[in-house]
Amino acid sequence: MTASTSDAATTRDTVSARLEQALRTALDGEVAFDDYTRHLFSRDASMYSITPLGVVFPRHAGDVAAAVKAAGQLGVPIVPRGAGTSLVGQTVGPGLVLDLSRHMNQIIDIDPGRRTALVEVGVVQDQLNQAAAAHGLMFGPDTSTSNRATIGGMIGNNSAGSGSLTYGMTIDHVRALDVVLSDGSRARLEPVDERERQRRAAADTLEGRIYRELPKLVTGNEDTITSRMPAFWRRACGYRLDRLADSGPGAPLDLAKFVVGAEGTLVVATRALVDLVPKPARTVYAVGHFTDTAGAISATTDALSCHPHQVELMDRTILELSRQKIEFAELGDVLVGDPGALLFVSFTGDDDTELTAQLDRLDALWQKNRHGYHTLRAVTPAEQAALLKVRKSSLGLLMAAGEGTRRPLAFVEDTAVDPRHLAEYTERFSKILDEHRMQAGFYGHCSVGCLHIRPFVDLTDPDQVERMRAVAEAVRDLVAEYGGVNSSEHGDGLARSEFNRQVFGDDLYELMREVKRLFDPHNVMNPGKIVDAPPMTENLRDRDALPPAAPLRTMLDFEVVGGMRAAADRCMNIGACRKSTSGVMCPSYIATRSEEHSTRGRANALVKALSEPDPHAALGDERLHGILDLCLMCKACKSECPMSVDMASLKAETLAHHQQIHGVPLRSRLFASIRLLNRIGSATAPLSNLPGRTGFLRRLMQRALGITAARPLPAFQRTSLLRWFRRHRRSDAPAPMGTVTWLADSFTTFTEPHIGQAAIELLEHCGWRVELAGGGCCGRSSLSKGMLDDAKKKTAALVTSLTAGTEPDSPIVGCEPSCVFMLRDEHAALLPGTAETQAVAARVKQVEELLTDAIDAGRLPLRADSWLAGRRIVLHGHCHQKAEVGTAATLALLRRIPGAQVVEIDAGCCGMAGSFGFEAEHYETSMTIGRDRLLPALAAEPADTIVAATGVSCRQQIFHGAGRTAWHPVELVREALATGNS
Repeated sequence: MTASTSDAATTRDTVSARLEQALRTALDGEVAFDDYTRHLFSRDASMYSITPLGVVFPRHAGDVAAAVKAAGQLGVPIVPRGAGTSLVGQTVGPGLVLDLSRHMNQIIDIDPGRRTALVEVGVVQDQLNQAAAAHGLMFGPDTSTSNRATIGGMIGNNSAGSGSLTYGMTIDHVRALDVVLSDGSRARLEPVDERERQRRAAADTLEGRIYRELPKLVTGNEDTITSRMPAFWRRACGYRLDRLADSGPGAPLDLAKFVVGAEGTLVVATRALVDLVPKPARTVYAVGHFTDTAGAISATTDALSCHPHQVELMDRTILELSRQKIEFAELGDVLVGDPGALLFVSFTGDDDTELTAQLDRLDALWQKNRHGYHTLRAVTPAEQAALLKVRKSSLGLLMAAGEGTRRPLAFVEDTAVDPRHLAEYTERFSKILDEHRMQAGFYGHCSVGCLHIRPFVDLTDPDQVERMRAVAEAVRDLVAEYGGVNSSEHGDGLARSEFNRQVFGDDLYELMREVKRLFDPHNVMNPGKIVDAPPMTENLRDRDALPPAAPLRTMLDFEVVGGMRAAADRCMNIGACRKSTSGVMCPSYIATRSEEHSTRGRANALVKALSEPDPHAALGDERLHGILDLCLMCKACKSECPMSVDMASLKAETLAHHQQIHGVPLRSRLFASIRLLNRIGSATAPLSNLPGRTGFLRRLMQRALGITAARPLPAFQRTSLLRWFRRHRRSDAPAPMGTVTWLADSFTTFTEPHIGQAAIELLEHCGWRVELAGGGCCGRSSLSKGMLDDAKKKTAALVTSLTAGTEPDSPIVGCEPSCVFMLRDEHAALLPGTAETQAVAARVKQVEELLTDAIDAGRLPLRADSWLAGRRIVLHGHCHQKAEVGTAATLALLRRIPGAQVVEIDAGCCGMAGSFGFEAEHYETSMTIGRDRLLPALAAEPADTIVAATGVSCRQQIFHGAGRTAWHPVELVREALATGNS
């Protein structure tokens, strides 16, 4: 280290310490300057990484003002941040990050009469839309990231989305903004007439100076603004001086709209008054099937002539990727043939007849002009669900196509041209990629000439970095040739700001620099974006941020993805784990709204630890342990994360290293021995149930072991499934279906044996001979506690038992998803490459599959007049089941019950997660997760609704939190079994 470098580091440390002290004194919100938090906020969804000085989590506008003022006094830049889903690097920087999403996320008011909403900037788009839907309204811009994108982030980027042909961009929906200026003062930006402008301009403040000087800059440079601003309307680049120049003499001065798209370089918004639009009563889709992308793009002109709401493209790359994800399995059932591209054309309105006529017109036009080979009509929500789910996940699916450090990157994916030129433009774009030996996927908004094209680049390869720059420059020039824009909805950031001088010309660019100096004279507001940017090839994530991974011996097998660090570094920070209105991932983030409790946060924390010189020691760090502590190991990230980041396995491995250094807690040893404890509890019942019912003993258990006294303990049953099975009378007649092996799990065997009994009786009625595998534990409980040596021993013993003690080809089934799917998934990671493990995994089936087949074949007749006929059944699926295979088989079984009305509730994780909900320090988090969606959904159901749940933990949480008894689906089928078979 040179003397100058050392001096710079000392100065930085001094500034950091002074700023941290000042912020802790001035703010109500949290202040974090530790290395892990700084690392978590060094990345967004872009290809960039810059470690900030610190992070604050403001609770209100006063906190924001205090933070900006304190940072400004020390010359520290401010980096405003919402969900951190920026694709081109707007939300990373070297200064103080303001996380405006954690606390400043309240909807303050919705005015249906004025069709407006007053919101804090951390409100998520779907959150606002759910509240507005009660009044038949919605926020117009519809981004694909609507389940995590904040309104503040949309304002910063001037986001648009798939409906921009109808609703325009965010700039068109902003009425007023409460903001903090670069000196820490606060202002309200809204349309003001000349008299009000002069009043504000008279103040000897930064706000006053802005109102004095900005109009002069505009009126003195109108010709430059008019002639040099790109003509195409869908713009998210530069400063919107055209909005001021186009307003005309006497028009109000609207600075609220002017700062939209400024990427936090001029002001920090804290509240927004936004317009709402009527929510369409109906939306219908025509989904054109084409042999290739060019054919789909060529059909866009015909689609636009029918006045659609949107026209969206999805190419073969996205379709192929969707087929690899369980979450999108239903798509294969609705597509016709093997399309090379799809074109989604939607129409909205209130008149069903007119909507049908619009579909007819488009279909006829495409047939007449021979566009495509099939047009699928998706009219009802059920018909649309699978299609729209994939379409909104295109970005994540494309990101998942990367291998190692070769990733699809956003540096030319946001250009737009007039749709009339789109086919020719795309053809020439493709030639540029071919010339530079780059591959890319195509999807996006054909209706507005914007395609998201992400070339695959390995940033660790200098040659590929140079080719990336060459492609960016060539595409920039191509866009200009067609009169388009270099960014149409994702902004400039670090990827495109470098080119703004060429895009806008010297005169307009210098005018934008003057605007920046006017609002931010000391250059502290998110510097390096829009103007005066570094080269696009600086601060690259993979090339500049990470040293080579040090050797680390792991007990789980991560080699298929390149090792443990590579498994964590698969995360591309798109933030799908921050969603809170659908799916399961990520339950602890939903409870805390803390970045470090998202899958993304945990993955980035692990990347940091695994990049240390001694990764084993780093995995024992208590700060890292705290970050991973609230992970429920629900495995939802494995299926719902587009990159399939398997945080459950990563946490288990990390716990193992932590315990090698710090030892294994007694409570973890007890939970890992749950099968033995349950067996003893069953053998000694009912005496063994007394401690769970005695307040003094429960409180003692909480103090001594950390097992909460607030939650009821499961009751041990004297007649376990093992004991019942030994006494069970079985027919000596040959079983026509052969033998099935029943996995007697550690939970229902000893605490809910009636479920296993019902399933076994049903299987026997189907013609199966049932053999019980009840001698060992699958290892799930040990794995969840990081006791991987113990888990391996249990796994090996069970695999040996199943291999030697059961018929080789017989199905293995069970009723507890966490145990059944342990055999299919985690056993392979614990005992990689063994033929026995693979053979056992191949035999595992869901009991629902066998029962459904039997019903359909007439071997398991169900009564049409059972007490279940006409009853509503709501199903809550187990997280592991959803992650591994989905709930389709369970739903199919329940829907075979005659007369039953079966509905699956999208209620996320129950929050119980095995032992997690029993642990005293996690009890409140467990209940918070349950109260988010599951418990309210059950509270809204009538008393006669039947609740079904596949997981023992889920049933415990439902009983404790909702006061309702949940049935296992096999019990309900047993209830409907036809007379004579019961």
